[in-house]
Amino acid sequence: MSEEKKDPPNENPFEQIQKQLQDMFKSANIHVTPMGFQQPGTEAEEGGDDSSFAPEEEEKSPLLDDIRNFHLKPRDIKDDLDRYVIRQDEAKRAMAVAVCDHYNHLRRCLENPESADKPYLKQNVLLLGPTGVGKTHLLRTLARMIGVPFVKADATKFSETGYVGHDVEDMVRDLVRAANGDTELAQYGIIYIDEIDKIAGANSGGKDVSGRGVQTNLLKLMEETDVNLLSQTDMMGQMQAMMEMQRGGKAPPRTMSTRHILFIVSGAFTQLSELVQKRLSHHQIGFGQEPAEAEASTDWLRQAETQDFVKYGFEPEFIGRLPVRVAFQHLGVEELQQILEQAEDNILSKYIEDFEGYGIKLNFSEDALRNIAEKAAGENTGARGLMTVLERLLRDYKFELPSTVVKELTIDAETLKNPEQALTELLEKNKHARRGLYVQEAAEFAERFLEQYGIDLKFSDSAALQIAMMAEESGRTVHTVCERLFKDYPYGLKLILKHTGKSLFEVTEAMVKDPDGILSQLVVDSYRKKDKDNGEENESVS
Repeated sequence: MSEEKKDPPNENPFEQIQKQLQDMFKSANIHVTPMGFQQPGTEAEEGGDDSSFAPEEEEKSPLLDDIRNFHLKPRDIKDDLDRYVIRQDEAKRAMAVAVCDHYNHLRRCLENPESADKPYLKQNVLLLGPTGVGKTHLLRTLARMIGVPFVKADATKFSETGYVGHDVEDMVRDLVRAANGDTELAQYGIIYIDEIDKIAGANSGGKDVSGRGVQTNLLKLMEETDVNLLSQTDMMGQMQAMMEMQRGGKAPPRTMSTRHILFIVSGAFTQLSELVQKRLSHHQIGFGQEPAEAEASTDWLRQAETQDFVKYGFEPEFIGRLPVRVAFQHLGVEELQQILEQAEDNILSKYIEDFEGYGIKLNFSEDALRNIAEKAAGENTGARGLMTVLERLLRDYKFELPSTVVKELTIDAETLKNPEQALTELLEKNKHARRGLYVQEAAEFAERFLEQYGIDLKFSDSAALQIAMMAEESGRTVHTVCERLFKDYPYGLKLILKHTGKSLFEVTEAMVKDPDGILSQLVVDSYRKKDKDNGEENESVS
């Protein structure tokens, strides 16, 4: 009796899955390799150029028209950014110049492919500043303006090997997904890496999962490398590629170059300002001279040099690939109020749209906006503090008002002093009209009951009012109250319909107060009527 073959105990699980896929695809004559799929006869000749995988020459992709027609000037970009991002003029100017230089170069490369082979130093960008100052919002606006795919990732999720955490090359694959699989468009996209300061100088002695090893891998991407688009661990991607080939499609590209991808990284760099301040303080001369008055941390960050970043824990080669460095300004009360009043698509417009979805018009007085900005500044999270304050302020209003007749809500300074009391007074003011709404909702319940069970309910005025009072006292909706009161009525009324043919029932106040007792009596009466009708029918036959 032969022994059953067992897998080696220490075999990598990814290799096991790869072997299973290879066995599964053998019948389709498709060979799975670490670099993707090959069909018989497509292997490159020894010493060849692997041209079997080169994409066939096609017409120019219309998806690249935005880059071919790129004509924006730095001032054009800044003017457009001013609509969405408040202040940060220095950052806007620097980003506008860097983006225009980069995409003008790409436009020339598309017009003249020979230009693409010439040496080119990308203007990758390093953004410094606290959270909530508009870094991500600015970059998303830029990508949308240019018409290229955009991917955002956190540096803390990457590891050197990719087995613990994510592989840095996953960002390039995500960029292809953001371009709906179009690698030609993806190679001109923007990759934004946040929290880059978190990987500075991490050296734990064991596996380097978030430090210098990640910097080295990111350095390769920012400079230029070919990224395998079908990762060995991406089984779903390999299966999709195989199915595309079986349908007769051409083999998907195996790799994509990062030569033309613009990389932008950012971080808070909370400790870097101290290094800069210490360096500049040492340069002061004269006996008894007092150090300059402490400036805001963002002002110190504006004076950061390469040596400061190296002391902070970055490799010189890595920080050298980020020539454009911009420090964002802290947002104070004035800037936060301007965001609420002037920025397009700001957080306030989101809440206005939320209330519009319930048919309620939301208004804010100017003094209320000032008060909200002051509270948000106290959160110390930049523009994100605005959402924190607004959510805390409007949550109960958003819960209560959609179930009332209120169609307009104005938030002023008095409301902000005691939002709970203002809401209570508003509900009390509309209490009578609210009961009228409850009566209407009872009629809507009857309509749904008729559609679902074929039985017509007619609520008397006193019954509807009683249900309205119960809903008001319990804090539940009329629909929930009716569902609980009349949970057995579909079955019971169908019995009555079967016995008597009656499909119209009036819901009385007594029925609301004792729904089960009334229903039982109606069912008993229907049986009696059925027996009586059967007896009269037998007498007439005899």
